[in-house]
Amino acid sequence: MIKWGAGLVLVLLVAVLAFIRLAPSDPARWHQMPESVTDRDLEGGAMRRAKGDLAALDLIIRETPRTRVLAGDVGQGMVTYVTRSKLFGFPDYTTVRQDGDMLEIFGRLRFGKSDLGVNAARIDGWLDRFAQAG
Repeated sequence: MIKWGAGLVLVLLVAVLAFIRLAPSDPARWHQMPESVTDRDLEGGAMRRAKGDLAALDLIIRETPRTRVLAGDVGQGMVTYVTRSKLFGFPDYTTVRQDGDMLEIFGRLRFGKSDLGVNAARIDGWLDRFAQAG
């Protein structure tokens, strides 16, 4: 009976992890920006505004491990990226929009309530590299 219960728990755990890693990302849901972007950390993400060029930041973001473009492109002025955690493959979504000479960046998690500062750290790392390159 205990072996059966442990086996069931293991199967459920594998199923949840498979769902997290394989769940499709709907561009209609994630390729969006809030009306107002300000420099602040959120419980499940972060927002930043910085002076700069989307094409230059896009090059830095695309070099990030486990990151791919979900929707948009530099020519459209807005790109949404998916970055997955190394171990479990949790997806985080980051949308970057060019607004005049400013970049608006909105990073957020998909699963859970807190990202433990991961999105803020990733975005700040990108902006640090961007500032050093410029």
